[in-house]
Amino acid sequence: MSDKVSRRRFLAVGGGLAVGGFVTACGGGPGGAGGAGGTAKYQIAWTGDNGVLGEVVADAKGWYKEAGVNLTFQPGGPNVNGVTLVSGGAAAFGQNASSPAVMMARSQGQPVRAFAVGVQQHPLAYISLPGNPVRKPKDLIGKTVGIQAGGDVVLDAVLAANNIDKSKVKVQVVGSDFTPLKRGKVDAMAGWITNLEAFSILDEYETLRVWDSGVHLYGNVYFATDATIEKRPKMLQGFVEATARGYEYAHAHLDEAVEMLVKKYPGLKKESQFKASEVLLKLIFTEATAKGGWGAMSRDVWQQQISQYTRLKQFTSKPPTVDKVMTTDVLRATAASRPKLG
Repeated sequence: MSDKVSRRRFLAVGGGLAVGGFVTACGGGPGGAGGAGGTAKYQIAWTGDNGVLGEVVADAKGWYKEAGVNLTFQPGGPNVNGVTLVSGGAAAFGQNASSPAVMMARSQGQPVRAFAVGVQQHPLAYISLPGNPVRKPKDLIGKTVGIQAGGDVVLDAVLAANNIDKSKVKVQVVGSDFTPLKRGKVDAMAGWITNLEAFSILDEYETLRVWDSGVHLYGNVYFATDATIEKRPKMLQGFVEATARGYEYAHAHLDEAVEMLVKKYPGLKKESQFKASEVLLKLIFTEATAKGGWGAMSRDVWQQQISQYTRLKQFTSKPPTVDKVMTTDVLRATAASRPKLG
């Protein structure tokens, strides 16, 4: 996570609706991808950070160009709605910080589907202090939980998944700074476990991951429109192959990869990015990727998310089906080249 933009990350995750970023492409038709690859402007989720570590490596090594994709990076921001830009034809494909955004967009009629997943287990967690720990979902009962604006949806999902009456948990809206937790204003706070800079004010802390609490969200989801998936598969395949190669290299040569990251984004601190990347890579490469390769995603995990959000009445229209929110076409086409690490 970026040293400076953690709150925007939290908002994107907490609401389940905000979109992490998008890719704007230029040339050759809708979405701008020409031929097998094409020129693509990659608009990242926020400012540059370890969320694009593999992409930075792949770009520095020239692997996108080898794959026929001329990729350039463009920073995003809190007011960028990537799903709308992609579905409207102004962008070719995108990366989103949290999987529910794709589901919500599809239910609202936007023709987008996920074609790969960067982070297998979402980094969102509830952080507490050892003297008053929240180590399991039932420990939330009777506690005051600090969440960012919109974070009630994920918290409600955790409570519902564990049969906890939401009236037994007090909610307080906070920012991303962990001072309220340190001072005892709240008993636990939502945060990304990769956000080590924010945790630095805490001497010690306990972590309850949302993933371990029965709410299986994906992070850094790559998505495109139905038309792009159907008509420009070579561009998406080239992007996935090069990106997978970048994360494989980062996994084996993390220090060098972080050097590339801070060289591209000088405002980042190498030490904090290295430590955060160590945590993130453990969420990128899991049992799922050991079996299915980098970028793998499960129909069952997507269905669980859809079912949970349906029970919470988050869809304003008819809930989407799994086939409407994800496709394995690109993953199948790149199966031989995606590293199976875990």
